[in-house]
Amino acid sequence: MTIFQIIGVLLGFAAIGGYINHKFLKLPATIGHMAIALVFSLIVIGTGKMGWFDVDLVRDIVARIDFSDVVLHGMLSFLLFAGALHINLDDLKSVRTPVAILATAGVVIATFIIGTLTWWIAGLVGVKLPYLYALLFGALISPTDPIAVLSILKQVGVSKRLYMKIGGESLFNDGVGVVIFLSILGLATASEDFVPGDFALSFLHEAVGGLFLGIALGWATYRLLKSIDDYKTEALLTLGLVAGGTVLAEHLHVSAPLCMVAAGLIIGNQARSHGMSQRTRENLDVFWEMLDDVLNNILFMLIGLEMIIILFTGQTVMLGILVIGAVLSGRFISVAVPVTLIRFNQEFERGSIRLLTWGGLRGGLSIAMALSIPESEEKATILTLTYIVVLFSILVQGLTFKSVLRRLMA
Repeated sequence: MTIFQIIGVLLGFAAIGGYINHKFLKLPATIGHMAIALVFSLIVIGTGKMGWFDVDLVRDIVARIDFSDVVLHGMLSFLLFAGALHINLDDLKSVRTPVAILATAGVVIATFIIGTLTWWIAGLVGVKLPYLYALLFGALISPTDPIAVLSILKQVGVSKRLYMKIGGESLFNDGVGVVIFLSILGLATASEDFVPGDFALSFLHEAVGGLFLGIALGWATYRLLKSIDDYKTEALLTLGLVAGGTVLAEHLHVSAPLCMVAAGLIIGNQARSHGMSQRTRENLDVFWEMLDDVLNNILFMLIGLEMIIILFTGQTVMLGILVIGAVLSGRFISVAVPVTLIRFNQEFERGSIRLLTWGGLRGGLSIAMALSIPESEEKATILTLTYIVVLFSILVQGLTFKSVLRRLMA
């Protein structure tokens, strides 16, 4: 199949799935798309095993989609930019300390706790997983996905400060998580000895470089937006900022996700306030909200379809189920320690630790990073673990988050 045919199939499937979910299931859009795709995958696998259907045909279509490349080098930048557009900098500044600590130290703490627990559990069940690869799993599963949770927060009507803490952390920890993952991946696949100084310099270059590049690109685009008043051209400028900025960031070997978060904050605040007319703001919001929804629905649908090409074994499934507890424990500790320390200087809402723990969903980014690992026995194990954790996170945590939230707020 050609690229256009694959895109056509995905859009058609997403449109039908969206109709079914809206008409009958009435789940949050992203969760509904993933659930429908997951059921479709199970039907394909089941009928294929019974000889009623040629599962290789669907498997070939799904395998042609480079999920890792599509997410890490495409969708992620657009999704993070769209999310950052609606973050108010003044509101973000009021919670900058908890957001900064949770998105940096929190990710590092979670990486090592989850990685260590996974390595220990793997040894107990007889699965060979070197410690560095266990840390690699910890790094890719630590970043949280705000998509489904933020929509629920809006429905329930939580305080602005709590919304900013969860949203701000999720935006920044995606970029930080990718940097940590790539750094550990470089160590796991490098032939040279580990040098701590090189690791630190690489991390700083990726993270700080990405932020500064995003600020520069966002400011340059703001100046262009300010000089004209044509919403079509201005929408095209923001689209070019994300696409071209991602290419430039990857060429300079800095973090494209953090670059797009920084650029989105500049456009969503400085440009929105001083560089756009009311008509442009309204049309730009509609454009990016529509693009964000379409990409999110396709992304979560792809998560469900990935089951067709993932090879499960009884041993790795057992390990995956046990690792769910390790991931939740790592998330709880990585949230509880910083929040407990921050509470000496800043008030936190009641139940924040439990809310941040259960609301820390994992999504397509984790699967994309797992798929980007070079082919090896460890990759197959990590991919299976990641998929099981993501499914639990979205279907169980995502679907119960609203009731947990209401109970904690009561």
